[in-house]
Amino acid sequence: MMGTIAVLLLIANFFISYRGFNDRRFYEKYRFRVAEILGYREYIRLISSGFLHVNWMHLILNMLSLVFFSGPVEGFFGPIRFLVIYFASLLGGDLLSLFIHRRHGDYSSVGSSGAVSGIIFASIALVPGMTIGFFFIPLPIPAWLYGLAYILYSIYGIRSKQDNIGHESHLGGALIGMLAAIAMYPALLSENLVTILLIGLPALAFIIMIIAKPHALFVDNLFYKKHHGDAFSVDHKYNLDKQQLQNEVDRILDKINRSGMKSLTEKEKQVLKSYSEGKR
Repeated sequence: MMGTIAVLLLIANFFISYRGFNDRRFYEKYRFRVAEILGYREYIRLISSGFLHVNWMHLILNMLSLVFFSGPVEGFFGPIRFLVIYFASLLGGDLLSLFIHRRHGDYSSVGSSGAVSGIIFASIALVPGMTIGFFFIPLPIPAWLYGLAYILYSIYGIRSKQDNIGHESHLGGALIGMLAAIAMYPALLSENLVTILLIGLPALAFIIMIIAKPHALFVDNLFYKKHHGDAFSVDHKYNLDKQQLQNEVDRILDKINRSGMKSLTEKEKQVLKSYSEGKR
């Protein structure tokens, strides 16, 4: 059974996502976007993007997962620590996405997937024997199997990247949620070690691979091709200019990462501002 905090989070997700579906300016203002976060320090996007969704299906799938898995976590840890796990997972997932795409100024995503992933993995670590049921599947599904399938789906989503769903945040949020639960109740390690390793190690291994060898993982990724494709296509002049602008923005963002916003020249600030306005 869902706790009070989980119900309030569900309502907030539906309300804010609905506003985003009907108000494009609102959606653009609060979605996760690298250029605005690193260039203009709009850090609120790290949280606000977690209450926006691409479409109704994206929203409903995330909220169904919250319904299935929030009960044991909020019931065991209480409302305050449940909120800590939820928002730590959301923030951790988005920070991982920000690190991976720190040189991709036009990268954007939305969704509560990081937070929900954290709740899923915290719940599995807490009650590995629990099962969930779907009305279209006659047999109950072990929670650990659902968690493993969720990770595989995230890996596929990272490789294909044909949407604005933050698949990287699934992995980061999942690990943060599970680690937060373990930190709050260390006995989980001895009680459910096998299950924790079964779902935690694949996620950790893939995160390490993303950081160490991103090119190998993104070889079939449409987002990757967009940033590393052949500039001399049919519209080669347009594409070349676009690529040169993107390279300049990436260089500026890298400079911000190294030395901060104050290190930029007025020209660099203007380039970043013009680029951001052109994407709105």
